[in-house]
Amino acid sequence: MERLVFSGAAIAALFLAATSVVAQEESGRQEYMIACAGCHGESARGDGPLASLLNIHTPNLTMLSENVGNGEFPFEYTLWMIDGRRIIRAHGSEMPVWGDRYQASSTSERGESDDMIVRGRILSLVYYLESIQE
Repeated sequence: MERLVFSGAAIAALFLAATSVVAQEESGRQEYMIACAGCHGESARGDGPLASLLNIHTPNLTMLSENVGNGEFPFEYTLWMIDGRRIIRAHGSEMPVWGDRYQASSTSERGESDDMIVRGRILSLVYYLESIQE
């Protein structure tokens, strides 16, 4: 019978990788609750408390993969849609340009540029949205 032996370093690496994924998803969930839940709802189904006040249909964000048609999460499109500063500048709706909002509120004591902070916040949000697809 062959035994599988893991070194302490291998176990530590696996633990850190798993912890990183959980931390990343949690930061994305927190970002979502702050920036998106007001319109899209805590469940991300478009039923937030502000949705009825908007002149547009608030999309169900748990169906992004299904709505694409091929079942794959539209990662890049979602990233640019949320950012709104460059590629999809005019959202054509009431959705805020979150890249501008995040940039205006970014502060760093460790020397990161404003753009690094903005991209990090948006990426954590996009990864979270990918994790809640139905």
